[in-house]
Amino acid sequence: MLLFFALLATAWPAAAELFPLYPSIRNNVAFWEDVYSRYSTTQGIFHDQDNLSIVYGVVELANWDVPGAAHLNKEIIKAARQRYKSILNDLADGMPPQSAEEKRVAALFPKGSRHAFLKARDNIRLQVGQKDRFLKGIISSGAYLPTIRKILADHDLPAELAYLPHVESSFNPKAYSKAGASGLWQFTRETGVQFLTINDEVDERSDPYFSTVAAARLLKENYAQLGTWPLAITAYNHGRAGMVRAVREKGSYENIFKSHETKLFKFASRNFYSEFLAAMNVARRLESDPRIVRDQPEATLLLRMAGYARAADIRAHFRIAAEDFARLNPSLREPVLRGEKLIPKGFQVRLPATSRIRELARAFPSGLYHPDQVRDREYTVRRGDTASAIARKFGISVQELARANNLDMRATVRIGQRLKIPAGRGETAGPRTVLQPESTKQRPD
Repeated sequence: MLLFFALLATAWPAAAELFPLYPSIRNNVAFWEDVYSRYSTTQGIFHDQDNLSIVYGVVELANWDVPGAAHLNKEIIKAARQRYKSILNDLADGMPPQSAEEKRVAALFPKGSRHAFLKARDNIRLQVGQKDRFLKGIISSGAYLPTIRKILADHDLPAELAYLPHVESSFNPKAYSKAGASGLWQFTRETGVQFLTINDEVDERSDPYFSTVAAARLLKENYAQLGTWPLAITAYNHGRAGMVRAVREKGSYENIFKSHETKLFKFASRNFYSEFLAAMNVARRLESDPRIVRDQPEATLLLRMAGYARAADIRAHFRIAAEDFARLNPSLREPVLRGEKLIPKGFQVRLPATSRIRELARAFPSGLYHPDQVRDREYTVRRGDTASAIARKFGISVQELARANNLDMRATVRIGQRLKIPAGRGETAGPRTVLQPESTKQRPD
């Protein structure tokens, strides 16, 4: 009886109640469903930024992976945007529509709406389709969804939240945005450090398991403070503090959607919940399609490091190929994988869950552990120094120097700043144990 009431206390209402489709966002959800299921990445949708039911047209784009495609697409988009601007400008000037395209654009607005045409002229937005990318995400998601749903259940969260990575990363754990957001759940460094280990050796944002636990904690905190899932999900994109202010000013989610606007709360934040609903709807349809074969989870086990260890020694002991070890442990950064730094003490190394690996794990030699981490060299910036000059001095790349010191995009340094100097590619940590690794792409026992 006690168990029954405990389960009842953590049960969530139906999805439609938790994640309502408000009348005010119905057109937006329909728009994003088209983006995810109808138009590919070689199609661009021109639409009104505020009213997503106003779609001017779709342009065909070159495959973005082809050399020179970015420049060609830029010209295609520029010409199409100018064409729609000219049509709207002529309509605002009272010129009757002549061509079929002009008549179709005019029909999107009430008659005699000169002001609406002028406003729309400066409110045109392009959205690249995502159908092919979304389908790829559906296939990839098969490897992660069972674990994600279990983690959400462990945190007493609705299972539907497992669809959020479709919006964030298309279930690509290697996704990295221009804003510095990383991994399946697209944590920025600023938010990530509140829940994850992010340092010179480890970036847990890249690990689907650790980042899912972090996302669950963040979403749960958002819901606890904001009280509804539309607000909590929007806060995942916009930030909890910003949404608390929005609620204080506007009250409900619908009021926020309709009229809240700040320098930060713009198109992306306003549409984030609509994108989630659309992604959930499209994903469920595709998941029920028997023609789509999704990836399967890989059986693995975790071995906690009782001391510091070289990645090469771990690979050699378990006879795991370097590429397999890196794939299974995506949060280990390049200096660790290259042997310039040691795997940190306490880190949980992920390994294939085979009987051979289990046996080797039970017999893991303590002699492979080191008592301390490899210490970074340091350099104090002097007058006239630049990041590139310092990098050349120590035989490393500017990117490695910037990453080790969390420098900005321009790798700016200042006089007196103490920089960590990561080891060069030829330097490794500690003595080397040499055993011939073998491929670990095998079926689990």
